[in-house]
Amino acid sequence: MSFTSKVVRVTPPSSSLEVGDSNELKDSGDVLIQYVVLRRDLIDTWPLGSIITQGCHAAVAAIWSHRDREDTVTYLSESNLNSMHKVTLEVKGEAQMKNLAGKLAAEGIEHKLWIEQPENIATCLATRPYPKALVFSYFKKLKLCK
Repeated sequence: MSFTSKVVRVTPPSSSLEVGDSNELKDSGDVLIQYVVLRRDLIDTWPLGSIITQGCHAAVAAIWSHRDREDTVTYLSESNLNSMHKVTLEVKGEAQMKNLAGKLAAEGIEHKLWIEQPENIATCLATRPYPKALVFSYFKKLKLCK
């Protein structure tokens, strides 16, 4: 399997652009993306199916919770249904997951931190769909999940 990368120069949106109002960015061709972040410590100890399920729970919950947002509606539109963009990343453990969730919340980035019950363990985080230019900086230091 081979991977390619591409550097894209993004002009920051004007200060009048609100998070979630991506018309200006869509016109520039910016892709809508959903980030899913898993815990490496669980990847190394839980069955693969359980880890995938945690990511699915968080991704679906993030989309459902923000189903009325313009970007979410566009992401789920029939014309985009077969070309969704997700990036799955990893953090070391629960402390890093909770720190990321806190940072996103403080910055107004809408997401779902999935807490597995009854264990009460933060297992996964997923953003709602966003224009990549608006949220990339929060995730650029995380590793791709492999």
